[in-house]
Amino acid sequence: MNRQRVRTVQQAINRRQFLGRGAMFGGAVMLSPALLAACGSDDDDKPGSSSTSAGRSSTGDLLVSNWPLYIDPTEDGVTGSIDLFKEASGIDVTYNEDYNDNNEFFAKIQPDLAAGNAIEPDIIAPTFWLVARLISLGWLDKLPLDLIPNAANLVSSLQKPSWDPTGEYSLPWQSGMTGIAYNIDVTGRELDSVDDLFDPAFKGKIGMLTEMRDTLGLTLLSVGKDPNTITFDDAADAFDKLEKAKNDGQIRQFTGNDYQDDLIAGNFAACVAWSGDVAQLALDTPSLRFVIPDEGGMQWSDCMVIPKGADSIVEAAKFMDYVYDPVNAARIAAYVGYNSPVAGVQDELRASDDPAVAALADSALMFPDDATLGRLKVFKSLSDDEEAQFDERFSSITTG
Repeated sequence: MNRQRVRTVQQAINRRQFLGRGAMFGGAVMLSPALLAACGSDDDDKPGSSSTSAGRSSTGDLLVSNWPLYIDPTEDGVTGSIDLFKEASGIDVTYNEDYNDNNEFFAKIQPDLAAGNAIEPDIIAPTFWLVARLISLGWLDKLPLDLIPNAANLVSSLQKPSWDPTGEYSLPWQSGMTGIAYNIDVTGRELDSVDDLFDPAFKGKIGMLTEMRDTLGLTLLSVGKDPNTITFDDAADAFDKLEKAKNDGQIRQFTGNDYQDDLIAGNFAACVAWSGDVAQLALDTPSLRFVIPDEGGMQWSDCMVIPKGADSIVEAAKFMDYVYDPVNAARIAAYVGYNSPVAGVQDELRASDDPAVAALADSALMFPDDATLGRLKVFKSLSDDEEAQFDERFSSITTG
């Protein structure tokens, strides 16, 4: 199982109430001249047309598959980013929140892409490691970066990353950090080490994630191994440490995103967690904390990519360019609470007339400093054989 971002309706409502969702982000940002020219006139780009620019396909509509609750919606009289984009571009967008699990989604698209057929979505948002796999399989189209001038706003730390060394195939949608969340009302003290998760004082009150790269990643750091260069043999000590903790009853449960309820209720004293979740939960539960442990933490990105043979390349470029404008990116970041990949977002938030929104500019979870970023690791890209080895060993622990 991979990272799940499904949160409860009440949590989402509370988040939106906190932000105020003010008019600071209400206006639609104009599209770049390059994109307007690429799409031609309104008459040329009606839905269902087959006009092209520089050989790139264009239909006048767009289908996006993304993770749930990963963009600000239209509600309570406030227009969300998708509808603002529709108004600015004239593109008929279908935005589906049907990307719930990397392996599940891969299994769904594999038959068509392996057979050389296009799939329905024009943009999908796999996690970084699956991006690398899709690139290696030849199942992605290169991004038309000349039609995405705002791609220049990509923060320097994510340019030409390990999963996409040339930077030609992906643009990060959001990034996040994996560390330790804890309920100080239960722990009775602050936590600062991965080894706190293995402290017998918290026996039966520790949660670990079913996402292998997050749980194993932190455990590797605790035994002095680098997740960015690890081999299966090198990971033996970390796997053994996890297995012992499971067998000894130290670990209460391996969970997906539902760790949140146990953390709030105090069933978990501490758990492996994602930064954006805790940023949201702490709004209503001040006893919750999030820390990047002394040994370091994990960093991940979910990335926009264009599947091979997509019908609406130009429209996909327009959407990517739109969400990489700092004003639009700030609106999205304020809602989701993760690390925006777009430079200038922090300044846009700070300039808000809404004090609650402006305060987000100083959030250490949304905008980690250089020292924190320097302590984060990205799990290495695994070959298919390595993936099978790691998954089998991890599954034997989580389901055993």
